[in-house]
Amino acid sequence: MHSNNQLPKLTPVISDWMPKLMNDKVLLDSLFAAYGSPINIHYLPEFDKNIDTFRKVFTKHGISYQIFYAHKANKSKSIVKCAQENGIGVDTASYRELLQALEAGVKSENLTVTAAIKTEKLLQLAVENNVLVILDNEDECNLLNTIAKKLDKQTPVGFRVSGFNTDMGKLYSRFGFDLDEVSSFITSTCSPQGEHSNLSYTGLHFHLNGYSTEQRGAALSQCIILAEKLKDNGFTTQFIDIGGGFLINYLQFKNEWKAFREELKKAVKGERKEITFNNDGLGYQLIDNKLQGKLATYPFYNEVNGDLFLEKILSFRYKNKASVTELLRDKDIEIRMEPGRSLLNQVGMTLAKVVFRKKDMRGRWLVGLDMNMSQLKSSSTDYLADPLTAFAPAPKHLVEVYFTGAYCLEQDIVLKRKIALPNLPQIGDIIGFVNTAGYMMHFFETQAHLFELSVNLSLEISKEIYDFRDFKNDKRNV
Repeated sequence: MHSNNQLPKLTPVISDWMPKLMNDKVLLDSLFAAYGSPINIHYLPEFDKNIDTFRKVFTKHGISYQIFYAHKANKSKSIVKCAQENGIGVDTASYRELLQALEAGVKSENLTVTAAIKTEKLLQLAVENNVLVILDNEDECNLLNTIAKKLDKQTPVGFRVSGFNTDMGKLYSRFGFDLDEVSSFITSTCSPQGEHSNLSYTGLHFHLNGYSTEQRGAALSQCIILAEKLKDNGFTTQFIDIGGGFLINYLQFKNEWKAFREELKKAVKGERKEITFNNDGLGYQLIDNKLQGKLATYPFYNEVNGDLFLEKILSFRYKNKASVTELLRDKDIEIRMEPGRSLLNQVGMTLAKVVFRKKDMRGRWLVGLDMNMSQLKSSSTDYLADPLTAFAPAPKHLVEVYFTGAYCLEQDIVLKRKIALPNLPQIGDIIGFVNTAGYMMHFFETQAHLFELSVNLSLEISKEIYDFRDFKNDKRNV
């Protein structure tokens, strides 16, 4: 066994409002008394700041642009309203997301529908409100054209494109029209004499899996070239939408992120004590005494994130020729983006109350929280950053714990990482998971056992001292 069994830390990046809130235990107790556990807090000034950060990059490059908030990343109505007040758009992926945005006063020209499944009900709402629809396949074209024709309307559409050429070959995606075929499809079917004559072509769209700025730059360059081809056939491309997936950085220290991964590998290989519940490898496995696999979590430490990520895309040189910015010059094409997580960076915290403490049969401390694993879960394997704590005064005595949830499942471990705390939490103490607004709060939240959904509160302004009345209840019915 390796002699160094100290738990690796993952210190989160935090904004001033987070410790300010966590240090006011009296205020927190009043919030939990009113709303129960868990509570999601949304701090809207950070949302405003993130919008401005992206705007500055586009302005620097002299590029016409529009930012759309990816509503799927968070269900809070307060953020949609904040997007509307900032004059940015909202990207919707369902009927209820579109309806919520319309009810929040978002203008039709600032809305887009990119849903993976577009029902007749959703498309009807979009056509009635003159909302742009991004088309993924021919069946969607047929259905949307039928609805538009019935309502005697020309409806604006964009086409999702995939199959871009990269150094690694043609990029696969289950979404969109193939790059090599989409031009002929648009020109043959969206003309006044075409099969889809009620669809008005306005632009192109892509959303790439993963986090490669090079792939995004190559895709954008190829869309600009495609737009020129369409122009030669009489179709004007007003915009190219580059989707989302802009990395953010969760952690303060690169060396901690590196150390965590190395210690996790050692633990999986049996060279040190476990640092995750039941030695979960989070993607790593020991097969035939060999370490295999790769870390399946979000890449929590990223030096190229947010505005730098966008900067890399706009500066990319396709085939070592002109940069994206140079290719756009004099083209009169608006660049659109649909960030979710990166617009919500530092916007949210998920707070939960401690209900019990117990030692399991292996002598490990389990701390039961009044929440469940679906309320801190995204499409990646696990949330990793160290939490903040609001503890009642107690002597400091370092203790290592796992946080468990309320579902009657062995696997309901809210945080698979073992966490070192200054002392054993008392019943009623509060644990704060930071930077959870992007995809962590709601994306996989369920109501098994008929549990209530988490309560969403928002803080609209920055203050030195908050009181109970500053927290606005979202009252979502989703």
